[in-house]
Amino acid sequence: MIEVVAPGPYATVQDLGRPGLAHLGVPCSGAADAPSLRLANRLVGNPEGLAGVELTFGMARLRFHDAAWVALAGAPLASGADMGAPFWVPAGAELRLGPPVWGLRTYLAVRGGIEVEPVLGSRSTDSLSGLGPAPLRPGTLLPVGRPLGEISADLAPPPGPRPAVLRILPGPRDDWFAPGAPAGLCARPYTVTQDSNRVGVRLRGPEVVRARRGELPSEGMVLGAVQVPPSGQPIVFLADHPPTGGYPVIGVVRAADVPVAAQLRPGDEVRFTLRG
Repeated sequence: MIEVVAPGPYATVQDLGRPGLAHLGVPCSGAADAPSLRLANRLVGNPEGLAGVELTFGMARLRFHDAAWVALAGAPLASGADMGAPFWVPAGAELRLGPPVWGLRTYLAVRGGIEVEPVLGSRSTDSLSGLGPAPLRPGTLLPVGRPLGEISADLAPPPGPRPAVLRILPGPRDDWFAPGAPAGLCARPYTVTQDSNRVGVRLRGPEVVRARRGELPSEGMVLGAVQVPPSGQPIVFLADHPPTGGYPVIGVVRAADVPVAAQLRPGDEVRFTLRG
């Protein structure tokens, strides 16, 4: 059992989500930066899909009622523990984690995984629909499962920050925008606003001008969709995005770059590109 002494600004339990249920109106959810959760799990010998803790801006304090192997991946923390290598936390110890040096989201995996009650096949907290466990708060108790494998990796040096450039595929509704709008989207940087969350990265910058009035009938939305509301300020959809939406999508961020978007902080600058 792990006791949450302090969750930091925002912390949730996440696995790889609830894929395949969008036709029922259920968002996929899951880790916003899925490769980092997968890595943290591999470092402690877990299957990649086991649940861990997603920390936003770090600053958590966790008390381990039982000894455990733990690993951290994602945004590197300034203090508290080494990144990219499994480490031992003795029974009764309190793990104190600092803020990230860069990036936004850090993933904590414990050998055996976090075993809160699953909902629709996943232990993920969905901030949009409310499915899954509530966000962590002081006093939350997180049960830990039994180990399922051996620890075979001892070190995965954390990479530095990737350039804040998001490769996009134009469409499917680029015809709703003024000629040259996709190229215009890529011409100048945008700033991440403080309204961003697990649903999407909200941006402020050059207006994306529409060629049509009105709105579309609601249609399916995908991870990485760049949706443009009437304000002309784009939103990049993340893990908790709605299954449908009525604002036109000018492009879709390539899957390999979604983790880059998930690590953007408010105030960061980001660019789009049609290359690659």
